[in-house]
Amino acid sequence: MKKLNYETLKEQGYDGYLLENAPERVLQFGEGNFLRAFVDYFIDMMNEKAGFNSKVVLVQPIPNHSSFNLADIINEQEGLYTLYLRGFENNQKVNAKRVISCVSRCLNVHSDYEEVMACAENPELRYITCNTTEAGIAYDPECKFSDAPPSSYPAKLTQFMYRRFLKFGKETGKGFVILACELIDDNGKELEKCVLKYAQQWGLGEDFTNWLETENIFCSTLVDRIVTGFPRSEAASINEENGYEDNIIDTGEVFGFWVIEGPESLKKELPFTEAGLPVLITDNHKPYKQRKVRILNGAHTSMVLGAYLAGQNIVRDCMHDDTICSFMNKTIYEEIIPTLSLPEEDCRDFAAAVTERFKNPFIDHALLSISLNSTSKWKARVMPSLEGYVNKFGKLPKCITASFAFYIAFYRGTELTDAGLIAKRPNGDTYTISDDRSVLEFYYEHRNDSAKELAHAVCTNTDFWGKDLSELPGFEEEVARILENIEANGTYSEMKAYL
Repeated sequence: MKKLNYETLKEQGYDGYLLENAPERVLQFGEGNFLRAFVDYFIDMMNEKAGFNSKVVLVQPIPNHSSFNLADIINEQEGLYTLYLRGFENNQKVNAKRVISCVSRCLNVHSDYEEVMACAENPELRYITCNTTEAGIAYDPECKFSDAPPSSYPAKLTQFMYRRFLKFGKETGKGFVILACELIDDNGKELEKCVLKYAQQWGLGEDFTNWLETENIFCSTLVDRIVTGFPRSEAASINEENGYEDNIIDTGEVFGFWVIEGPESLKKELPFTEAGLPVLITDNHKPYKQRKVRILNGAHTSMVLGAYLAGQNIVRDCMHDDTICSFMNKTIYEEIIPTLSLPEEDCRDFAAAVTERFKNPFIDHALLSISLNSTSKWKARVMPSLEGYVNKFGKLPKCITASFAFYIAFYRGTELTDAGLIAKRPNGDTYTISDDRSVLEFYYEHRNDSAKELAHAVCTNTDFWGKDLSELPGFEEEVARILENIEANGTYSEMKAYL
């Protein structure tokens, strides 16, 4: 079978959109599944629908593996790969295929460092995108200007931008628009802080610092799409059906939403709207992040632990259980949405999309996977809705309070091992709780507590929550009452009681 490339597609008479030649206007730090199914998909669509006419140079940030080098595979396929966006939309099953043609090549930052740096001298280059994981945007003072390359991503970016400054620093309009996609708060602003620190540490001069601040735009962004990556079990049959060998097939859900915090001028530069894409350029991305974290992630965290104890294993099946799905929706629509700052209609539309996403027939999203580190997740995703509801209505939100009791019940472990805290479902099956070691040790120490004692210990643990939750009027008592009900009748019965 022939490999995927432009010649193979032409021989097949492929009639989909392809962009074979265009200037390299985007540099992307990261060649992984997420960016290729999200950012590169949007760029490819802008090329077709809005004449964006841009190619993307991918930069592989990790060294080549002795037996596997993704950059080589990408280059062998001339940057082409097949993307499948799959899911459940408007009550219909969707499986949309697209050959992405916006990628020109892939360089490895370790073996091709000078070639990466040379991209800074391309006058057409305007945009830099990145997803270097949550740990990627970090300042490491050990990095030196002479390193080739330095270990941290911000240090690499500083070197790259200094090379640009030396070539074009006297011209206006030759700076970059940097679109950070890492999953940390204010990702763009944090990246800019790191770059400015390196500019100062390395003594690169006031002119360079001024250029960084005046000619470049560091955008914080919110990204939202579940990307499932290479479909290992299906790849052979997909290639057979397509008639070509594609070793970097990518898959993700249909839903996608990108919020970019930046100036109004970006709307003209980046024709997302003209291409009909779900991308919003705004002066403040935080309300949209709040909506995502509180509705999408909050729905997960408030529902899955109770659902797992009720016998469910994957998210999709929970959506087909009237009791669990209704409990989740009641939590979202009646207790979370009233606490958010965006208009209610926007939040309700987003919530409806969340339910469809959870029904995705192509993703087996395991509840146990979502349960990882549920203590910090509950604090970040659900606790703000609890406090917001109490502040607004002067009473406890029933479903959110119950979800806290579900969390405690889930963490009722009896054996502490190197792998985690071992607990038992009502049906007798054991499971392993994964969290910070201090969290697991706390629950192990309290394994013999009564419901009332455990509720008190958890609510008053300020290391977990940053505050004493027993100070919320009636919260500790209600949590203890629900815990007793769970021990007597299970979480499923408790969910039914709120409907």
